[in-house]
Amino acid sequence: MFDKRKDADPLTPAPRPSPQAAAAPPPGRPTSAKATIGPTIVVNGHISGDEDVVISGKCEGTINLPKHTLTIQPTGHVRADVTANVVQIEGQVEGDVDGVDKVVLTDTGRMEGNIKAPRVIVNDGAKFKGSIDMDPGITDTAKPQPSTQAKPKLTGDGRPAQTREPTPISAPAGSPRKSQTGGSP
Repeated sequence: MFDKRKDADPLTPAPRPSPQAAAAPPPGRPTSAKATIGPTIVVNGHISGDEDVVISGKCEGTINLPKHTLTIQPTGHVRADVTANVVQIEGQVEGDVDGVDKVVLTDTGRMEGNIKAPRVIVNDGAKFKGSIDMDPGITDTAKPQPSTQAKPKLTGDGRPAQTREPTPISAPAGSPRKSQTGGSP
């Protein structure tokens, strides 16, 4: 009574979606695009964008991808200051690298410069010359300085201890002083 396929031939299978349609993302959802700089490409200047970048060629200048991943493949050679969310170094980098989330130096990676990121992974076999700052939120001028004031002594329950100045012991006027060692005068 409510069968909508009443007129359909029972021997004919239902149509299947094409592989292209199955692989396409739903409408309104952006695809995760990757830009690739091939092994024969040379870039001089500033690279920035709103997608992941894979470098197999050579790049000089600056690279700014603070919300995306930068991968330098084993054939890639970067001579630039780099800022990216995640930086994966499989090739060669000369310059400072600022990773918003992390920097990974693989076993084939070579780097000469400074790394600043909250997480840094240096795999066995990687070559690195520079410094690593894993606490980029605090600068040298913002670090708390140690206090030069003496801290008050506290009792066991955390209250300040009552301290009294020592009372000097004095002999009555006109009497000879006795030695504190117990010997005679």
